[in-house]
Amino acid sequence: MELASAGLLAVVGLILVKEAGLPVPVPGDLIVIGAGVAAARGELDPLSTVVLIVLASVAGGVVQYTLVRSVARPTLLRLLGRVTSADRLDRQTDRLRRGGARSVAVARSTPGVRIVAVAASALAAVPAAAFVLGLTIGNAVFITAHYGLGYALGEPIVRVVGSALGPLAMASVVVAALGAAGWLLISRRRGRTQTEVPATIADWADACCPACLSLAVLESRR
Repeated sequence: MELASAGLLAVVGLILVKEAGLPVPVPGDLIVIGAGVAAARGELDPLSTVVLIVLASVAGGVVQYTLVRSVARPTLLRLLGRVTSADRLDRQTDRLRRGGARSVAVARSTPGVRIVAVAASALAAVPAAAFVLGLTIGNAVFITAHYGLGYALGEPIVRVVGSALGPLAMASVVVAALGAAGWLLISRRRGRTQTEVPATIADWADACCPACLSLAVLESRR
């Protein structure tokens, strides 16, 4: 029981610091899927686990939103000024501001887009109440979907992986390398600047489950 509590605390803590904007090199959706697998195996309570993860994600998002709206805003605006025009930035933030909670919810539940949605909402000065409502809805949708995926399919996959761990690890490295190379190639063909490429890779890393990758690749071809 103590081990399960420590595991849940670690999951909640990782989600909290990631959503607050700290660069933790572990994809958030894999953390959530892993929690779903643990719940399916009886190691974590299914309901309380997903609720705590959602709450941690909201708390972390609020921290990031508060920082970007205050002390981090001048620095972030200077960085953005190097890769986009002030007029374009104003148009994008105005659209998000007018959309309110609905736009925040859609952005936070969309793979690839969700990673910048909190900072964008802060820069757009989306009202705090609308932001928190949209953040809660979007995070709940995204997290519940990935948690449910891990809960429903995780245990059978763990059994298969256990019997083919070596070949699977090698295949994963190859696929990841090919995916990163292809993503960079697409970025260069679309004329992205060097400053924009790391952000694109960050989006790709955040959307690391098969469904998320598929949506991200489709988006890049539009």
